[in-house]
Amino acid sequence: MDSGEPYRRGRTIIARGVSFALVAAVAFGAGLAVADGGSSASVAARIPLIGDGLDATPSQNADLTDFWKAWNALETHYITTHASSTVPSDKERVYGAIEGLVASYDDPYTVFFPPKEAKQFAETISGSFGGVGMEIDVKDDILTVIAPLKGTPAEAAGIKAGDQIAAIDGKSTDGLSTDKAVSKIRGPLGTTVELTIIRDGKSLDVKIVRDTIQVPETEDGLDSESGVYHIALYEFTSSSVNLFNQAFARFKKSDSRKLVIDLRGNPGGYLEAAVHIASHFLPRGANVVTEDFGGKEENKTHASLGYSDVPRGTKIVVLIDGGSASASEIFAGALQDYRAATIIGTKSFGKGSVQTLLDLGDGSLKITVARWVTPSGHWIMDNGVTPDIVVPYTKEDVAAKKDPQMARAVTFLTIGK
Repeated sequence: MDSGEPYRRGRTIIARGVSFALVAAVAFGAGLAVADGGSSASVAARIPLIGDGLDATPSQNADLTDFWKAWNALETHYITTHASSTVPSDKERVYGAIEGLVASYDDPYTVFFPPKEAKQFAETISGSFGGVGMEIDVKDDILTVIAPLKGTPAEAAGIKAGDQIAAIDGKSTDGLSTDKAVSKIRGPLGTTVELTIIRDGKSLDVKIVRDTIQVPETEDGLDSESGVYHIALYEFTSSSVNLFNQAFARFKKSDSRKLVIDLRGNPGGYLEAAVHIASHFLPRGANVVTEDFGGKEENKTHASLGYSDVPRGTKIVVLIDGGSASASEIFAGALQDYRAATIIGTKSFGKGSVQTLLDLGDGSLKITVARWVTPSGHWIMDNGVTPDIVVPYTKEDVAAKKDPQMARAVTFLTIGK
């Protein structure tokens, strides 16, 4: 992978980082992930912003009569009701109108940023603020944790995949987009953010101190008892490819021909990383994923580079769960469709859209422009990837320090069923 080429067609990821509020708040699956260059399978945002040449011609199909009636009525009749109230400026009313227009599309990933928020969003992308280390997204109209990242403040505070975020610092998240939630969760290093979490119908207030987020990208090793080799991949970044290659090389040098690739809690990352890693297991030219632009432009297929270096006789299991999103789903979906691996675990998150960031000159607009489709034609967005073998992982398992999903993978690899 050429990590020296930070942008693919001008798109970059913000998936794990922005909604990730990396959340450093991480937004990998959310829509934008803050990472260090490359394109994201979650939210491809165009960096730098594109804006030159945007069409500003008034639409001939839109009747704005009622809009101007409302504008003029408010301007003529509205009075403030509180001493602290102010009448919005013309510019503020325009921003409000654009936000209303965007909201009418009912897409949590399509968002308008007024100038101040656009600046904050740019700072989020640059990683100049601290975060808590989790990926968030809007699921079923509720701000939801995709996964806390290993070794981060969010994990230490007890945040879990599937937690619903009802409030941030006491303010409701109802109707809040992922990107705007991330901007509220991120902040100066060492400061505290309080999240009101809904888990199993109960409300919990969790305080988390923002920090610089550093996450181990891979872990690997051989279980001498079962003979199963395990590679855990925690994210898909520009450096993940080399780290996976090193782990895979250690697997090939071992006597094992039973491999588990663990993508549980992996919120995604760069598309290119997923393609390069999948290229170990798929033939050259095989479709890894298709970017479907809905007829607005020609679809783009991302093909395997065909490394073809899997030792003969190797059996492979990929583990996924509800915290596996974006690039994780692309990887798992491709190996499943080509029957290159058996997928075990629970259904993945379902983050499969691509966004682009437009500079309006006075604010910016993030728009959904494409969706990810697996080789078999399966839409990842909202649908996720369903395992070949479904194995739940319950709270009781966690308390008892049991891992039934890994145990099932070992059983499958050792006895074949």
